[in-house]
Amino acid sequence: MNIYIFEIIGTAMLILIGNGIVANLVLKGTKGADSGWVGISLAWGIAVFIGVFISADVSGAHLNPAVSIGLATAGKFSWNLVPGYIVAQIIGAMIGNLLVWLTYKKQYEATEDENAILATFSTAPAIRSPFWNLVTEIIGAFALVFGVFYIAGGAIGNDPVSLGSLDALPVALLVMGIGFGLGGPTGYAINPARDLGPRLMHAILPIKNKGTSNWGYAWVPVVGPVIGGVLAAAFYMLIETI
Repeated sequence: MNIYIFEIIGTAMLILIGNGIVANLVLKGTKGADSGWVGISLAWGIAVFIGVFISADVSGAHLNPAVSIGLATAGKFSWNLVPGYIVAQIIGAMIGNLLVWLTYKKQYEATEDENAILATFSTAPAIRSPFWNLVTEIIGAFALVFGVFYIAGGAIGNDPVSLGSLDALPVALLVMGIGFGLGGPTGYAINPARDLGPRLMHAILPIKNKGTSNWGYAWVPVVGPVIGGVLAAAFYMLIETI
């Protein structure tokens, strides 16, 4: 059970810090309204560093179903563990955003913009175009998972591939680079759990002026990263055979 517990903890920390910066930026009555996109990209990189550093030595620090599925597709992770990892990651993401809500409770009460509120939970496209939004998420997740293959190293049988705590920094820099370079069109979910878990919390929590949870778009940040992860695995395996 420790591997699942640490996936929960790592993902919760990822969302707490990552969506915490979004809340600090967009909610009314905070002191961080000037941080902008640079602040968001930097904070998500730091969030990944923290989540990976905490959980890497126990669970391998996937923190993302696209990573788990991609590693399993390439034979570097046991398929038997994938469902449990995904459930743990979604639960962790829900807990993380619950903590964001508790931290910014008074700011949520003061905010009337429902889009701003939703942005502190889940992603939304700058220009809504489902096909191209999907393409963006596929490319972003491909970049993430393909990079993780070379950071994580070789296969270790059926055990989780551990990035190792020393690899937290390169993974964080990878995510930071994706944010700066590819994040603009969709807000770079690149992680089904990162979007779905918080979106579920948005639907559940009694938040004033929260509006809808935009379920019509919710499939994009779930399906896109999974496709991207599988394509990254396929490309990695192709390169390894050359």
